[in-house]
Amino acid sequence: MLRCAFDGAIGRCLSTAAARLSQVPQVCIVGSGPAGFYTAQQILKSHATARVDMYEKLPVPFGLVRYGVAPDHPEVKNCINTFTQTAAKDRFTFLGNVTISEDVTLHQLKEAYHAVILAYGASQDTALNVPGESLRNVLSARQFVGWYNGLPDDASLEVDLDVDSVVIIGQGNVAVDVARILLTPIALLKKTDIPENVLDALSHSKVKRVTLVGRRGPQHVALTIKELREMIHLPECRPQLRPQDYSHLRDLIPSLPRQRKRLLELLAKTALDSPEPKLASSWSSAEREWSLRFLLSPVEILAAPGGHAVCAVKLAKNRLEGEGLNQRAVQTTEMETLQCGLILRSIGYRGINIDSLLPYDERSGTIANDGGRVTGHNGVYVSGWIGTGPVGVILSTMTSGFTTGKLVVADIESGLVDVSTPRAGKMLIQNVLRERGIQPVSFGQWTRLDEHETEAGTLLGKPREKVTNLKQMMDIIHQ
Repeated sequence: MLRCAFDGAIGRCLSTAAARLSQVPQVCIVGSGPAGFYTAQQILKSHATARVDMYEKLPVPFGLVRYGVAPDHPEVKNCINTFTQTAAKDRFTFLGNVTISEDVTLHQLKEAYHAVILAYGASQDTALNVPGESLRNVLSARQFVGWYNGLPDDASLEVDLDVDSVVIIGQGNVAVDVARILLTPIALLKKTDIPENVLDALSHSKVKRVTLVGRRGPQHVALTIKELREMIHLPECRPQLRPQDYSHLRDLIPSLPRQRKRLLELLAKTALDSPEPKLASSWSSAEREWSLRFLLSPVEILAAPGGHAVCAVKLAKNRLEGEGLNQRAVQTTEMETLQCGLILRSIGYRGINIDSLLPYDERSGTIANDGGRVTGHNGVYVSGWIGTGPVGVILSTMTSGFTTGKLVVADIESGLVDVSTPRAGKMLIQNVLRERGIQPVSFGQWTRLDEHETEAGTLLGKPREKVTNLKQMMDIIHQ
């Protein structure tokens, strides 16, 4: 029955719009984060007539810029201004509140569009797969980030901050962001767009120590120098770095690439040298501290008396095998236990599969592709983390988006993507959504919520107060 209705919709749309749509490339993008918007920007810039429709499962755009960037890094969100300019173009349409695979299938998108670009990122956690991982207060860093950024799915996350010590498994920028939010004075956090209920929880936090655990050595840390510098100068907090972990770095540093060299020079200086007087004074009076521990892999999470909450993590000590920065960690039988009341895992993220016919790689959590073209699917592309895995920052995602955008335009112009037969684009999909009772959200409707949040934030002395409930979002959007 649905198929008949779908086919009928195709016929009606094409019969009324064939002349107007002839030779106009209809392109859709799934996902409205940086990868999606940078891809759209490139296509609209490089092709004079292509139309781009962007689908997003949430009622709001911008993906990880809104829900992943640390609240105390507002400058990173400035790319939203560029994305808003893209959304204002007359050949662009935003359709929020639409879940591809549930409300609309990939097959339907391929019927409606000449090219389909998957840019929906990596939203699934990588698990530790150790005993005790299901204990209370063992959470993913991704969920924690979603919680303090007001992501509706994580807005009601149960986080117990009535603990002294926190262990974060991982040493990348997400792990550091989480550590910094846990340790930053509440007076500073109140100036950010962290939701009020989260600020209240953080204001009552008892956390004094955060330990970031890595399976390899200090030369392999995945954080960047900006994040390290912020941690070193974090008010009312001091680093607690064991000199013996860093003494070998100065022999390695001269042979390293410039970016890695600068990072490790700062790390070694912090661990091995006396700080300047002002910093020394700040550290001496600090009541909170952070540390990095290396060559450790979690093997079991231990329960507190009663058996429900975490009290410690048991770690295997590792040795390194191989050469240079490509060394791998090999577990030994020697163990160490770290006491803690909260564990956050930050060991990577995976994309989900939205269609069983896609060449989804279970191991990497990505869709197999050749430079952006999805393997075995002409006219289907990937952009950003769903194609590359969760690597890099917004700048690298911008590069991926521009590359995919240029590729799509090149394929259209070469005829690899055939645009001679008209496609109905959003008109067809809107018919499907209407039949299913789905109300897509336009970019103009999103701006109502944007104005509501910024006005509420102004009253509280902050950039915005995010609405974290989906029903409330939709009520404001449609009022």
